[in-house]
Amino acid sequence: MTVIVRDLRPETPADIEGFVRVRHRALPYVFFSPASVLHSLSLSRPDAHARKLVAVEDGEIIGTAQLGLAQDSPEPGQGFLNVYVDPARTGRGAGTLLVRTAEEHLAAHGATKLFAWVLDEPAYRAFAARHGYRSSRSAHFLRLDLARTVLPPLQDPPPGVELRTAADFADDPRPLFVLDAEAGSDEPGDIATEFTDYAAWVEEYWKHPHLDRELTSVAVADGRPVAFSVAHTHDGLYTTGMTGTARDHRGRGLAKLVKNDSLHRARAAGYPQAYTGNDADNGPMLAINKWFGYEICATEVRHVRELG
Repeated sequence: MTVIVRDLRPETPADIEGFVRVRHRALPYVFFSPASVLHSLSLSRPDAHARKLVAVEDGEIIGTAQLGLAQDSPEPGQGFLNVYVDPARTGRGAGTLLVRTAEEHLAAHGATKLFAWVLDEPAYRAFAARHGYRSSRSAHFLRLDLARTVLPPLQDPPPGVELRTAADFADDPRPLFVLDAEAGSDEPGDIATEFTDYAAWVEEYWKHPHLDRELTSVAVADGRPVAFSVAHTHDGLYTTGMTGTARDHRGRGLAKLVKNDSLHRARAAGYPQAYTGNDADNGPMLAINKWFGYEICATEVRHVRELG
């Protein structure tokens, strides 16, 4: 059968379900839902030139691509494309068609450098190399058996610090935005990011359909959030989206404090597994996750291609 590539049709439930199905099969340690896919589609600003593509064979979606220009990067021309094909439907040319379509679109809108995540497996890395991509840094997917692992005991906050949840900031989440902007800018990465648009942050992160404000733990000192561990939940799954600490409060064990608090409460709520992602160069966070008992279940490698 012939494989074709076209844009995802958000108004078609079968398209959304097919997109989610392929992502789940390719990345079983990351959860997507129709709500999260539609949420992502609703966010795209015109200057991002973002698209979601699907590869279709005989009426069935067998591959997906998510692409666009990095809106929060101070450096222009930074593009991204993440291509995933159903592992049971590889070898049909879907990946190549998705990459070609994505590259042509991004180049036409000014992209000069492209970044793509590739699973750290020989076949996928060879595919990226054939298309002119060179490997860069890596990141891990980690899993923790909440039902069986003995978590570190809960600790009292240090003097002057209190534990709260994101739900306590429902009326005014701006203090969380300030902390997220600071902590996120210090994360390792190929594309520098700057959170400067509060309204956009609210729409993308605060209103994300998987954000669990009750399980997101926040450490507050001097009347402001100084550390947090963001929890996402969906359909019985729990994952940590981000754990970060304000620069002037690092070295006090607050990242462990908030993440431990969230994990304990997630287990009490009945979540049997905890997932998270970790940049391989982020040694402090890797050490914290190891302390909790997380184990690496897969690795992705960032690949880069310069456009001539």
